[in-house]
This record gives sequence, C-alpha cells and structure tokens, in this order.
Amino acid sequence: MEGTAPPAAYDPTSVARWATEPDKRPGRTAFQRDRARVLHSAALRRLAGKTQVVTPGEHSQMWDASPRTRLTHSLECAQVGRELGAALGCDPDLVEAACLSHDLGHPPFGHNGEQALNEFAEDCGGFEGNAQSLRLLTRIEPKRFTPEGSVGLNLTRATLDAATKYPWPRGAHPTDPGSPKFGVYEDDRPVFDWVRKEAPGSRICFEAQVMDWADDVAYSVHDVEDGLHAGHIDPNCLHAEPERRAVFAVAVGRYVPADTDPAELAEALDRLLAQEWWPHGYDGTAVAQARLKDATSQLIGRFCLAAEGATRQAFGSGRLTRYAAELVVPRGTRMECAVLKAVADRYVMQRAEQELLRADQRVVVVELAEALTARAPEGLDPQFRTLFDRAPDDRARKRVIVDQIASLTDASARSLHARLTGQG
Repeated sequence: MEGTAPPAAYDPTSVARWATEPDKRPGRTAFQRDRARVLHSAALRRLAGKTQVVTPGEHSQMWDASPRTRLTHSLECAQVGRELGAALGCDPDLVEAACLSHDLGHPPFGHNGEQALNEFAEDCGGFEGNAQSLRLLTRIEPKRFTPEGSVGLNLTRATLDAATKYPWPRGAHPTDPGSPKFGVYEDDRPVFDWVRKEAPGSRICFEAQVMDWADDVAYSVHDVEDGLHAGHIDPNCLHAEPERRAVFAVAVGRYVPADTDPAELAEALDRLLAQEWWPHGYDGTAVAQARLKDATSQLIGRFCLAAEGATRQAFGSGRLTRYAAELVVPRGTRMECAVLKAVADRYVMQRAEQELLRADQRVVVVELAEALTARAPEGLDPQFRTLFDRAPDDRARKRVIVDQIASLTDASARSLHARLTGQG
C-alpha cells in the first residue's frame, strides 16, 4: 500500500496502484512518485529521437539550430499543464506526469508512422498512439513485475486516467463510431477497466482535459515558432487574402468542425494579428528572437488564462479535480488555437519536400514490419524477443512486432530497416 495519505481533494481510490507496493521514502505523495517514474523512463528519453515538426538537419535557415522534438514538446506541455492545472486546483504533479506521458506511445516518424503501423496491425487490433501510451505505461516500460509479468511503471489510477485522452476502445467513440481515435487495445482491457472502475461512462477526467488543452496550446504555438525559426513561415503572408483562404481551408479540413464559417476563423486570426506583440517579421537577430519568444509566451498565457477564467466562471473557485468539473475553453480561443495549427500545417507540413520525406518514412515502416514478420525473433530487442517467444498465437506475435517498431526512434528505425533489408 502507499505509505502516504492521498493529496488533498483526491480519495484513496485515486492513489491506488494495479500492484500494491510500499513507499520507499516517506514524505512523497503518490503523484510525486508517478511524476518521477515517468521522468526517469527510457520511453521519455527516446522521445528526443522522434521528430515533432521540423526535422533536424533539414533546416532552410542557418539560425534554426535546434527544432523541437517529441521530448522537448512533452516537457513544454508539462510546464503549461502543471501551471494551468495548479491554478484550477488539480494536483500539479499528477497533471505534469500525465503531460509527460501523453506522447510516449508515438512511433518513429510521428503520425506518419502511426498510420503505417495502423495499416500493418489492422488484423490484430490496429495501432493508435494513445492506446500505445497506455500499453507502455502499464506493460512495456520495465519498472515493476508481479508473478504474472510486467505492470509497467505501476502508476496510480488517477495518473493513468489523466494520461488517457480517449477513454474508450477501438470503434467505441461516444459520438463518432468511425473515429480512428481510441485509448486502449483489447489486450489491455483488464488494466483499463481497473483505471476506469469508478469513471462515469466514457467521460474524460478533468486532469486529462487539462493535459489535452496544454498539448494543443504547446504544439500550436511552438510549431509556429519553429516554422518561423526555420524560415518556412512568412508572417506577412497572413495578410494576403489567397494565403488566408488556404489557411482557413486547412483549419476546416483538420482542426475545427466542418461547418465552421471561415469568417469566424478570419476574425480569430485578425485578433492575433492585432496584438502589439504579434511577430510581424523575423530575421534571426537576437532582437527578433527575443520578440518571437515574447510572442510565444503571450500566446500561451492568452490561451491558458482564457480557459482558466471560463472554467472558474462555470464551476466556481474551489479545487476542481477528477469528475467534479469540465474544462471550459471559449470557442473564440479554440478558433485562435486552430488557426495557429493550420498556419504550421500549411507552411511547414505541406511543403513538397515534407511529402517526399513522409513517403520515404512510410516505406521504411512498411518494409521494416514485413522484414520483422519474416525474420522474427531476429531483429527484436531482448525484451521483445522474450515476449515473441512466449506469445500464444500469430496475433499476439504480430502485436509484439508492433510494440518493437513503436519503441524505435527515427534513427534506430532507419538503422534496423537497413540491417534487415540490406539497404544500408
């Protein structure tokens, strides 16, 4: 059992662990232990080798020295989420642990690799980065073992719940059964059902909502910042009508409801352009870098304060945790965030060279999956080789191969692909 009482506003069921264990050092809360376990995990370190948006080594401007990775994004998301959560009454260590965990299941090459793996895994339950994160936290990352096998990091119920952005299995989205988003594979239903034991249906807990908004804020703002650093985004283009229409089309296609009026998006963009701190130009000088950094801080503060104020107005001034409240983000704020996402999408992700790179990445993932299927257990790390040997059937063996590929960084995926296919 935990050696310390649950943090204020959280009951004993929130700090329960799948496998009970003693506290090694009195004085720490259960959520501080969770945060430490995620922070020290190999899975978190591997995110340093997974691209966020701008790939290291392909910068178009000399001042783009260090674009963000999945790791730096996760750290920034954690900072945003921790402060917003604390302002609303959540346990800050709990929210930070969830934010640090939210991208752990991402495979090499991000969403591009995710799509390729999902096609490969279609007959064994598919692949989804969020479901993979839960699997990693509760099974794959070696930290605690029981006689039945690994229980992963053995985090508390509340932290696992907070890290679960989509608390439903494949095909069970509460409002859109055709949605590709889900949070658990059938293999992992026992621990998922334990996590969600007292949850009201498919409702997302408050801390997970804070984590999700922190994720949106961090990547929308920082992807634009990286795009400016790399020279891919010219802020002056956002005043030109043809460019604005293209940005709004991307937003409607991917980031806002399909029936959103582009005029609403135009108003959102104009609100941002009207701010005195908005970066209307960028030349890489120290002054320009400082102004851009101030703009990112202003945007993060703008988006978080809007959510904090609206949530407090709806639910009062007390501590808001678990299922006692819903995070309220004003529609106008969501439109502003969506416009930023669309700007990065339009000018960074949709570059011709990026599509060529994505096509090559898909080939690497597909050929690597085929090679491992033909040659496994050759090519598997010792951890996954053992699981492959113990797997009861072809479906389970295929899931082990998926787990192996998902654990790779961009570079290690290319290296293993070259070794197994002889294309090095």
